[in-house]
Amino acid sequence: MQKEKYKKLVDKNTPKENVGINALKAFLIGGVMGIIGQVLIDLYTNLFDISTKDAAPFMIITLILIASILTAFGVFDKIVSWANCGLIVPITGFAHAMTSAAMEYRKEGLILGIGANIFKLTGSVILYGVVSAYVFGLIRFLFFGG
Repeated sequence: MQKEKYKKLVDKNTPKENVGINALKAFLIGGVMGIIGQVLIDLYTNLFDISTKDAAPFMIITLILIASILTAFGVFDKIVSWANCGLIVPITGFAHAMTSAAMEYRKEGLILGIGANIFKLTGSVILYGVVSAYVFGLIRFLFFGG
């Protein structure tokens, strides 16, 4: 098959994405995630009588736990396929990626399976997160006095 014919066939059969709808969904789902996070912080602040700063890690842990459990039961994939970036970008997406990798390689054992592959998807996020934090911290220290 000629390249042009193949490209036309692929373009014809590739579903078209509605960027506006996807952006709106990501905005709304991301906003709902922010609301859920704030509700959890308020809950933990009142429940444990702690400061907002101390309640934030509990909120993060709760979101990671929920995303991991939903991933383990196969529910998170379905939600993400509908919500797109509204759920993938926050910490829930990171938890989903790690849990998915762990589940995929669990049959190969704890060391060579889960241990060797759990960071397969998230390793680049960790690497560039640490590097960018170092660079921006250095810039802040040099130009703004720490």
